[in-house]
Amino acid sequence: MKLTRLKLVNLSLTLFAVAWTARAQNDLNLPDASQAAEIKQRIALTDVTINYHRPLVKGRQIWGGLVPYGKVWRVGANENTTFEVSDPVTVEGQPLPKGVYGLHAIPTADSWTIIFSKTTTGWGSYSYNQSEDALRVTVKQRQLQQSEEALEYEFEDLQPTSATVTLKWEKLAVPFKIAVTDQTTLENIRAQMKGRGQFTWQAPDEAAQFCLSHNLDLEQGLKWADMSIANEERFDNLSTKTDLLRALHRDDEANKTWTKAMEKATAVQLYSYGRRQQNAKKADQGLEIMKEVAKRYPQDVYGHLAQARVKSAAGDFPGAVDEMKKAQAAATSDAQKSSLQPLIDRLQAKQDINK
Repeated sequence: MKLTRLKLVNLSLTLFAVAWTARAQNDLNLPDASQAAEIKQRIALTDVTINYHRPLVKGRQIWGGLVPYGKVWRVGANENTTFEVSDPVTVEGQPLPKGVYGLHAIPTADSWTIIFSKTTTGWGSYSYNQSEDALRVTVKQRQLQQSEEALEYEFEDLQPTSATVTLKWEKLAVPFKIAVTDQTTLENIRAQMKGRGQFTWQAPDEAAQFCLSHNLDLEQGLKWADMSIANEERFDNLSTKTDLLRALHRDDEANKTWTKAMEKATAVQLYSYGRRQQNAKKADQGLEIMKEVAKRYPQDVYGHLAQARVKSAAGDFPGAVDEMKKAQAAATSDAQKSSLQPLIDRLQAKQDINK
């Protein structure tokens, strides 16, 4: 009887040890054969993040072999590749809400179907269910000149409001375009303006400038300009408000606001404002500002710079060179003097520096 009990105790201890060992092995973090990776890109104010594992070719036939045509594939290795966007975006022109998605694909010899699934916790694509799709888009693949041993994702063709995500593996590249609308960015700015920025002059002015430069919700931009002015009245926000009022065709109010702005303007502020007008393709308005700078500050470095731009626009390149050299002589730092030399070179080559 005692012997039987002793055997039972030993068996229990052995089973406990085996169970504990198995648990310890499960808790051990070992290197993955397909290494984990993350890539992230900000488009406008929207973050796009891809988490995935990177399988290797290792001499295998990938397309139509390891990755069969016509079947759902995990576009990576191990657990779900995930695709996360911090704001709503479009993928190949189709809307995709803010969120985290499991990324899958159906490759064929001619095209690929990219799938964004609402399920992100699966292992590979084994539990994939089409009823859980958030979006499907079809794209064309292209050949790579050089083979990629490890699967990777890259963000390419970066634009102010878009980027192209490209999956690359072996000699194949599969791109799909992600885009963010200006309206989405505006909603992001609205959320930010509920924070501490609303109590400064800078943040509301920048928000108003965004509305102005994108011709988007100008009335909201005007409210932000007024908020900025209420916090601290400056040439910066008064000129922003002036431009918004002009864009809204409220010219009388714009003229009154501009008069107040001019009372606060320094040479550099007025010159910079003129340059912004020129860069915004408002050449006539920019040139009028340059004339005002030259009139108000004739001996200042910015007065000479403005006069050089006025003469350049009129085709008086010798006169423009003379004014630019006077600006260089009046400059207060070596860095500023050096920055003017390329403009002098362009004028001597009879190139209009306003273009």
